[in-house]
Amino acid sequence: MISRFIFAVLAVAGLMFGPANAADLTVFAAASLTDTLKDVGDAYKRDSGKTVAFSFAASSALARQIEASSGADVFISADTDWMGYLDARGLIDHASRVDLLGNSLVLIAPAGSAVNLAIKPHFDLAAALGGGRLALADPASVPAGKYAKAALMALGVWDMVADRVVPAENVRVALAYVARGEVPLGIVYATDARAEANVRIVDTFPASSHPRIVYPAALTKDANPNARAFLAYLFGARAKAIFAKAGFAVVNR
Repeated sequence: MISRFIFAVLAVAGLMFGPANAADLTVFAAASLTDTLKDVGDAYKRDSGKTVAFSFAASSALARQIEASSGADVFISADTDWMGYLDARGLIDHASRVDLLGNSLVLIAPAGSAVNLAIKPHFDLAAALGGGRLALADPASVPAGKYAKAALMALGVWDMVADRVVPAENVRVALAYVARGEVPLGIVYATDARAEANVRIVDTFPASSHPRIVYPAALTKDANPNARAFLAYLFGARAKAIFAKAGFAVVNR
């Protein structure tokens, strides 16, 4: 538990991904974007000569960090709620706010698991868990967990498994619990499952069972001049190809 807490603190502070003052701009982004945005950052450096420092964590943690202090030039959230939270407080450049990506929600199991389960109303998720627990991002605050809870509630399953949920700091921690075999099942984004060889997708949640998964992006109120060019780059052909390859739904612009 202590090591996970330290991980979350370092991720929010940006210490895990290089000192921000060594880069041309700093981006705070949802944990589910970790691998993909690093690739975009590498491409941006090759194309522009500018460097980007990333901090990846739960959107909730990053939004609160932006509220507490400066440090980020761009914020990319995994839902509209936390972007709206900052927008309502005047902490982002409202005119720059734009939807960037979409995603889907999946039920995963360890790669060697034999679980076979179709997601539908009142599906027997509790029985599939056996004596184990269900990993998902904290449904009280983290977007992936909020989407997961909404889906399970819509399908009439939440009450059967609510007391067996392992709430993780962010979606990548939930993914790791399943990948390590610590839990038999978890709920993550489809892109997370694709990025981890030690899990397999059991089934995909119907898009109608949860709010639309959207990643809005915006400049922060005090963003440095380099940030606007990077935000525009996210909608360019090279970045779109990287996002699409990772499995994200790319918003046309």
